[in-house]
Amino acid sequence: MKQYLDLVQSIFDTGSWQDNRTGVRTLSMPGAMMRFDLQEGFPAVTTKKLAFKSAIGEMVGFLRGSRNAAEFRALGCKVWDQNANENQQWLANPYRLGEDDLGPVYGVQWRNWPAYKMLPAGETRQIEDATARGYHLLGRFDSTDGQGEQVLLYKAVDQLRQCLDTIIKDPGNRRILFHGWNWAQLEEMALPPCHLLYQFLVNQAKGEISLCLYIRSNDVGLGTPFNLTEGAALLTLMGRLTGYKPRWFTYFIGDAHIYENHVDMLQEQLKREPFPAPKLVLSDRIPDYAVTGQYEPEWLEKVEPSDFWLEGYQHHAPLTAPMAV
Repeated sequence: MKQYLDLVQSIFDTGSWQDNRTGVRTLSMPGAMMRFDLQEGFPAVTTKKLAFKSAIGEMVGFLRGSRNAAEFRALGCKVWDQNANENQQWLANPYRLGEDDLGPVYGVQWRNWPAYKMLPAGETRQIEDATARGYHLLGRFDSTDGQGEQVLLYKAVDQLRQCLDTIIKDPGNRRILFHGWNWAQLEEMALPPCHLLYQFLVNQAKGEISLCLYIRSNDVGLGTPFNLTEGAALLTLMGRLTGYKPRWFTYFIGDAHIYENHVDMLQEQLKREPFPAPKLVLSDRIPDYAVTGQYEPEWLEKVEPSDFWLEGYQHHAPLTAPMAV
């Protein structure tokens, strides 16, 4: 994980102090990238103990489209508790549905993106096409802008399943991606998505699958180790279900920052020598398409946190720091 330490050092060397919504200053640097070869090991931070079970629990919650902190806790992840129940802005938000509710965060957008079409009632071909694509008629109404009678249609888009299907059916496609930044629902979320764009790229000749992940804002002290774990684990899972070896994981950050109360933790990590990268192991319970030849996408929802573990993981002593909310 030398790349991670290099990123930390770059922020210390070139970052600027900035104020933000949390009230805790950050040392921030615009634009960063790391690139990992998963065939050489899993990108787990080793200069402190990684909260691996918590990170995997969060990822599984995303796969299940969870929007409730209690569901994440049941999966071994408590990082959403504060955002759900201690963020004063969210507590006063009219879209909050009560204790532990988070709104339509991450996994809701991944698995149930709300898609609407408003079409002229006379455009029969357009309506038929939309219906064939899974849209359902919600109603008809007269527009107020002189456009005449309109029809409103809706469907929930399972972006992740569509990615999986495309990898199987059209692996050369350069549009195998899913997005979390839904402008229409940002105000309904306890926290807008930080890791928001995932693109899968398949190399059929080599039998490999890679992932590019874009993160608009990344807490390098706490968030980056978590997000690296989740992204690499998701890529490995997608490869298992489609028959490809996970290869390149490229990690882009828009605003890479260190919170002021994380400085001591990260300076201590810079003094430590990283251990060799461990290996991620997936349970044999999860079917391997390369072995069975059977496509079983339902495993996106069936995986459990216990289906993932690290082999050969060495790490330095644990370090802790508070999360800014």
